[in-house]
Amino acid sequence: MGALSQVRSLGRGLATTFGYLFRPRVTVDYPERERPVPERFRGLHILDRHDGGLEKCVGCELCQAACPAHCITVEAAENPPDAAVSPGERYAWRYEIDLLRCIFCGMCEEACPTGAIQLTPRHDFVAFRREDFLVDKRWLTVPDPAVVAPEAEPVRPPAGAGGKMAG
Repeated sequence: MGALSQVRSLGRGLATTFGYLFRPRVTVDYPERERPVPERFRGLHILDRHDGGLEKCVGCELCQAACPAHCITVEAAENPPDAAVSPGERYAWRYEIDLLRCIFCGMCEEACPTGAIQLTPRHDFVAFRREDFLVDKRWLTVPDPAVVAPEAEPVRPPAGAGGKMAG
């Protein structure tokens, strides 16, 4: 009785294997071709800017308070009147996210009154060291449109820089 049951199980397993053998493959040639992500996918964070180049983040720390994983650290400073960083009285002089702790829930995005923090559909972040997943304000902030950057300059800062991800 036991041997017959094992032979039947082996036969069912082989039938499943041969059934998939002749189906079209679903493997995606990443990164040449990327699999489309769902419309509401929440991936990598960015800190956005206003059209004039000022940062949208005013250092209110609401994203830090709303984060259930406690992965966001924000420290605010008074906005210098001669060289304003953001349109408010304060700005975030320190903004860090620990991406290994983040659960990409979007609560920070919902809590932000100015729409500064946004979750993008980008999901292609990789690093080899734990400290590279602690990203700071320089890495998160969208480049200033008024500052023309050379085309050869990478979007991400080089690996090995503190608080940066290897890319």
